[in-house]
Amino acid sequence: MKSKQAKWIYIGIASFLLLLIIGYNLLLLGGKMIVDERKFVLDTASTIETKDGETLTKMYQENRTIVELNEIPEHVQQAFIAVEDGDFYKHSGVDLTSTSRALIKDIIAMEKAEGGSTITQQLVKNLFLTNDKTWTRKFKEVMAALYVDKTLSKDEIMQYYLNTIYFGNGVYGIEAASRYYFNESISEVSISQGALLAAMPKGPNYYDPLDHPERAKDRRNIVLNRMHDEGMLSAEQVVKYSRSDLNTEHVSQSERPWLDSYVDLVVKEASDTYQLSEEELLQGGYRIVVGVDEAAQRLSYDMMKNGDYFPGTSERVQGSFLLMDDQSGEIVAAHGGRNYERGDLNRVNVKRQPGSTMKPLAVYGPALEQEEYEPYSLLTDEKATYNSYTPTNYDGRYAGQISLYKSLQLSKNASTIWLLNEMGLSYSKDYLSKLGIDVGDQGLAIGLGGLENGVTPVDLVRSYRTFNHGGKMIEPHTIVEIYDQNGELVEVFDEEQQEVFTSQTAWNMTRMLENVVAEGTASAGTYEKALAGKTGSTQHPNVEGATKDAWFVGYTPSYVGSVWMGYDRTTNEDYLTRGSSYPTTFMKDFLTEYDKQTDLTTAFTKPDGVQDLEPPINLPVLDDVRSEVRFGAFSFLSARLTWSPSSDERVEYRIYKEQDGKDDELVDAVTGQGVYTLDRVPVFSEARYYVVPYDRLTELEGQPSNIVDVRFSLRN
Repeated sequence: MKSKQAKWIYIGIASFLLLLIIGYNLLLLGGKMIVDERKFVLDTASTIETKDGETLTKMYQENRTIVELNEIPEHVQQAFIAVEDGDFYKHSGVDLTSTSRALIKDIIAMEKAEGGSTITQQLVKNLFLTNDKTWTRKFKEVMAALYVDKTLSKDEIMQYYLNTIYFGNGVYGIEAASRYYFNESISEVSISQGALLAAMPKGPNYYDPLDHPERAKDRRNIVLNRMHDEGMLSAEQVVKYSRSDLNTEHVSQSERPWLDSYVDLVVKEASDTYQLSEEELLQGGYRIVVGVDEAAQRLSYDMMKNGDYFPGTSERVQGSFLLMDDQSGEIVAAHGGRNYERGDLNRVNVKRQPGSTMKPLAVYGPALEQEEYEPYSLLTDEKATYNSYTPTNYDGRYAGQISLYKSLQLSKNASTIWLLNEMGLSYSKDYLSKLGIDVGDQGLAIGLGGLENGVTPVDLVRSYRTFNHGGKMIEPHTIVEIYDQNGELVEVFDEEQQEVFTSQTAWNMTRMLENVVAEGTASAGTYEKALAGKTGSTQHPNVEGATKDAWFVGYTPSYVGSVWMGYDRTTNEDYLTRGSSYPTTFMKDFLTEYDKQTDLTTAFTKPDGVQDLEPPINLPVLDDVRSEVRFGAFSFLSARLTWSPSSDERVEYRIYKEQDGKDDELVDAVTGQGVYTLDRVPVFSEARYYVVPYDRLTELEGQPSNIVDVRFSLRN
């Protein structure tokens, strides 16, 4: 009888154990159905950083930075265990005692299930469940916690937990929270700071240390006392840390609006060049290293806000600014508007008519590549018509003949188009194509910037860089390197350069564009160091004397930049009242201030293997030629002609004698002097002489001087 009883007892125990095993496995199966392993792949914020490692901004749907558990100090882990789950390393994902106690309270109170959650339960609730406080949700939480504890190690659970907790203010995870509230990595936080972080998940907004420091401090001290209760801190440590300040240090990203344009350029480049969508940037945890110079970016931002630089008829007047490092092609500063906010129209990438800034690219640079032309070649500067197209000089004045050098300096339209027509339109387009500029089919007008679609500031900076860098072109870019969330380098800028012009052409263009800044159309404003560049403007179609677009594009030995001013939509009410002198002054003022911070280069350096361009010869106007007759050798009469010579000793002075009824006679020439002696002057006749300055570079004569009579008289 007893053996039969014992048998049934054993059967009962075995059945009970079997039911427990079946029930446990059913719970695990239920947990497996709840747990979506894909959600363990956490969204991570991407950062945009300088080359020095400073974080400029973050991009995220959830502001989170993943860290490994070994990067989190032990005292931080202990703080969370002490306040959230003292038996974390003992239970199997669910603390049956705490859960049962909470369940009994809920039944008695007839309220929805709450409380009693372990760290593992909190993790599965954050990742896989809603925040509904129902018994059904609680049961799912238990099943999922059991399954997770079965499939992951305690360290893995702790790592996921600390990377998923919400800390308020859009901040997820322990590393992002440490950066947000203390401006330092989690690996560097103190015991009291770690306790403060552990205090927050219970009520992230309620215990926000920035908004409610007293509440946060009280809650932090509770955590410190719990750590003492668990044997993690001594009594002396608890007293010491409880008396300490919160030591928060929050740096708001919203206080840096001057970065907005640049950040949008980075996002666009990541998509266009590296096929990283904005969604990937918001979730993928990339670290993007960029070439921004914060000093240049901030300085130009402040200047863009200054309305004195923008001569518009209304406050809607806009502008763009772009500055690129000449050596690397990295964009160091960029502004796509005067009051730019993230997502606005970024005018750095908007195509507009470039005006005369196209002349060096479409005409003068390509012309110098041909053997027929050099900087002092003579061009025809006359009003002419080319198949119904009649370019005119802006001042209505025509020189007849003008050097290529002078034509660029004065931005002559007639001679520019004459040169373009002579060398051939297709030849010019080939060079523009190399520069990445599509001009469409606009005929000779391309020489003056009359393009079908226009160009962007990026196009112009990319193109002008060729003159500053031996004829080689590099793509302007913001992104230097991209790292994934594991710290692996996944993308790096391709530094390949393309040769567009010869180094000799590039150097000649630099010398000529320096002169444009010093004495030509870009002479407005003041900058004491090396600068070469070109202005450009387009006329308002309806308002006489008004300007639609105003440009300056130029470069120093180290940087290439552009400034555009105008309206997004020019109307009869919205237009510029002045021209390109304003963007020119803007650039020069910027460089002057920037020079105080970076010490810009004083002069351009001639590359090896190229010939320097001789400066132009400016011919003087002679109006003080005088003559003096005297006795010479052997009692012959001689005459001495004198005048005030130019300080440029390269000027040649041609002495002419008037001839009746035929061409005047070239008697002789002297160089760099203001005196000439005529030997053997006739005694009984009179001769008339004058002096003409001559430019050997252009082979052009200047204006004839006043005429002097040379004759002998008893008064001599």
